[in-house]
Amino acid sequence: MNCIKKVVLAIVLVSSQIGLAQVSEELMLYRKDFKSISGNNTVSVTSYEKGGNHYVFAGGVGNIDVYCLSKEGILTPISNHELYRKEGPARGMVADNINGTDYLFVANKHGNVIETFKILNNGSLKRVALVEDTEETYLGTAITLEVIHMKKSSYLFIGGLEETPGLSSFKIQNDGKLTHVQPMRDDETIHTDGVIGMFTHKIKGKTFLYTSGFQDNGVSSFRVYENGRFKNINNISDNTTDRFLTGAYPVTGVTLGNNNYVIVGHRHHKYYKRGGFIKRPDFVYHGDGVSVFKVNNKGGLEPHFVLKDDDTTKLQGQTRIEVVSIHNNEAILAVGTRDDASIQLCKLNAEGILSPINYLETGFSIYYGLRSHTIEGSHFLIAGSFRFDLKKIATYKVSPKINREGKVLRHMVSLKYKEEATEEQVAEAIKAFVDLGKDIPEIADIEWGINDSAEGNSKGLTHCFTLTFNDEHAREIYLFHKAHLDLVSQIGPIIADVLVLDYWTD
Repeated sequence: MNCIKKVVLAIVLVSSQIGLAQVSEELMLYRKDFKSISGNNTVSVTSYEKGGNHYVFAGGVGNIDVYCLSKEGILTPISNHELYRKEGPARGMVADNINGTDYLFVANKHGNVIETFKILNNGSLKRVALVEDTEETYLGTAITLEVIHMKKSSYLFIGGLEETPGLSSFKIQNDGKLTHVQPMRDDETIHTDGVIGMFTHKIKGKTFLYTSGFQDNGVSSFRVYENGRFKNINNISDNTTDRFLTGAYPVTGVTLGNNNYVIVGHRHHKYYKRGGFIKRPDFVYHGDGVSVFKVNNKGGLEPHFVLKDDDTTKLQGQTRIEVVSIHNNEAILAVGTRDDASIQLCKLNAEGILSPINYLETGFSIYYGLRSHTIEGSHFLIAGSFRFDLKKIATYKVSPKINREGKVLRHMVSLKYKEEATEEQVAEAIKAFVDLGKDIPEIADIEWGINDSAEGNSKGLTHCFTLTFNDEHAREIYLFHKAHLDLVSQIGPIIADVLVLDYWTD
């Protein structure tokens, strides 16, 4: 890249960051694309830049899908790869560079293994190593992975939901193979029973790891040393006053000015209906909220602030928290929720106060599969769902909110049926489309008609359906609603062509 191009790119990046920071109170999510996946569902999502290209890895039950992500947020499928024993889901995934080689590390949850894939030049994958679970490694039902780079070596930390839970560190060799360094078995003090979230802070030359304990309802901090070994620093449990850690789930962190923060979400145990899954069924539900902890000078965590869920937020069942951007001592965060089926945008200021911005109801629950990615100053979120009937992955752009006040959204679907489709099939298809209004209350109005134009520019399309939505949320809920997906599956075989147009109007 020549000097002029570098200067122009720098100006674009700075301008974009400043613009995003200035309008942080009015940021919103706008869907840019969605694509089908080859597997049954999308549980985990990560992304990576290699050779100037941006790749998305979507892990589900049995396989991983690879996509290229454009600067407009458009996904292009590249390849798909089977997991070990066709198990999974690929719950924990992290991509990183180890001494010049790009790898994707995958926690195969029910395969009880950690798989290492080399990321090839076109973004596709090649498995190069595999580590199976033992009594000492705590890889069974592995869920969360965290790569930590030290001065001379890199290490992979692994946690999960084993019957005998704990935390393990492995040294990552240059060829992607893993060498076990240290296990730490869970006990009544530390919170590593069900490690679903991890985050690393490097502070004044020291490295600290923070974990969530889903089953023991708390968070723990650890000091990590140059040789990959680690020791516990402090532990904080759930209470009913200044933190929400029952079912501690996602963990992330930011540094703002001289302050280091760790942000922890939770999917409360009240949301789990499966008998026997929750080890401590005597919990008390005291609401939902995101907890902010401040890191002290010893690397330990101190309760600092809680953003409590209310009627204006979507924080029930948090499963992923992603840092969208950091600028001018302000961080923009995205909270993915399984039970509210939404993505909530929040702002964290330098004082560690977390406040809500806007949310988008996605129409599907976020189950760990949420990833923030930036391309040339544009901020995107990539989301997937564990729903087996959805089989989609979607991208959203984080940008200033568009004023839709007083407007409604028209969703026009024009189509033609195949010549071999019978009159009965067409009638059934029309009725099924109109009946969506009964099954999806977010549809404010629906009407349809048969083309009556004689201008000769109808492209052969014969039937037009017009749906009205009152806001962005309603369109998303409709698009990914089971009734709509069932309709597409039902009438798809007799559709010859379709044209979809959306527009906002008074």
